[in-house]
Amino acid sequence: MKLIVVEAAALGYGFWETRRKADFWSKLKTACLDTVFPAVTCTVQASLRTALPPSGHGMIANGLFDRELRKVFFWEQSSRLYDGPRIWEDFRKSGHTVGQICWQQSLGNDSDMILSPAPIHKHHGGMIQDFYSRPADVYGSISAELGKKLNLRDYWGPFASPSSGEWIAEASARLLSSDRAPELLLIYLPHLDYDMQRHGPHSNAAVKAFERLEKSLELLFAAGKLAGYETVVFGDYAISPAESAIYPNMILRDAGLLSVRVVKGALYADLFSSRAFAMADHQVAHVFVPDKNDTSAAKSALQNVQGIRKILSREEFGHQRAGELVLEAAPGCWFAYPWWKANKEAPEYASHVDIHNKPGFDPCELFLALWPPMSVSSDSSKVKGTHGITDCKIPWASSVDMDCGKTILDAAESLKGILSDIG
Repeated sequence: MKLIVVEAAALGYGFWETRRKADFWSKLKTACLDTVFPAVTCTVQASLRTALPPSGHGMIANGLFDRELRKVFFWEQSSRLYDGPRIWEDFRKSGHTVGQICWQQSLGNDSDMILSPAPIHKHHGGMIQDFYSRPADVYGSISAELGKKLNLRDYWGPFASPSSGEWIAEASARLLSSDRAPELLLIYLPHLDYDMQRHGPHSNAAVKAFERLEKSLELLFAAGKLAGYETVVFGDYAISPAESAIYPNMILRDAGLLSVRVVKGALYADLFSSRAFAMADHQVAHVFVPDKNDTSAAKSALQNVQGIRKILSREEFGHQRAGELVLEAAPGCWFAYPWWKANKEAPEYASHVDIHNKPGFDPCELFLALWPPMSVSSDSSKVKGTHGITDCKIPWASSVDMDCGKTILDAAESLKGILSDIG
């Protein structure tokens, strides 16, 4: 048996159930599952590929904080960043091949085929658009066949659009029809997430984005069937309405726990001397406290903040990479990373799409600012959708007869069993 596993970003069960129209859904067995906390891209993808919770694989968010370097790393791509045996290990040891297209943390030796955005950032600004490709010629050959490359500005930022997911679907369909296709292919379609965050899950823009997603999924289902593949489609998290942003770093700074450096009038977080710092990521924030004696002060500063539903300890979260405190937002709320209050105090990177240097996820990068030209917004009120908590369920749809259980971990374990049996 050959299999494609398609992750549709931001596809929640309720949204999917009320809006699905494509005929191919009737050919799939469907289930309603719980996802993992935090319900963010990298964490869910690591859980699907290992059948482990975040406490087992260590992908605690889309970013990580290196306590020795005192530095935040977001959207790093090494497959060594998450632990645990992959669900396809037995399958691959038996000589079968595995591929990943646009999955995070896919770069390494645990897959035979990899396509992942990997631009070269110029020192004077701007970027050279390119992909990491294994084998090295796959991206070039597929792009040539399609007559176009994936524009990475469609993939993230103020110009992000359904065109990104459509290119990925077209490229994957073209690959499936070739003799180079791996026997297990994981495909990530990101684009529903963009307009969900921009306009909210109840917007007309979200409905239109889903209609285009359905067409991409329909293309993949048809191409897979023609090439002899079974199909799995799942959502990773559900987008819920975003009503207000919470600024834990401002709170920690006001409490005298976060230190800053002043550089040409801008405030940069001084993570070497700060007594507490929050790595914000949608509806979760990891608060790192170098000296355990300061933990109670940090917790006290955040304890009664409206919009913070829960404060976990690192031990309760269950992994050493987690912050000494882990904040969970209440429905309608999300965590923003800024520690400054006046725009003139913002660090240089704040007004740019800069996913690697910002020490927190910034959904404002989906919006342009009026000034200066081509800069991104800093207005958190523009964000209308968020995710991270697990109040809403996700869909799982499969042409394979399998027991999905009640959670995405159950489904991943079942998928592991199917692949092991094939191997």
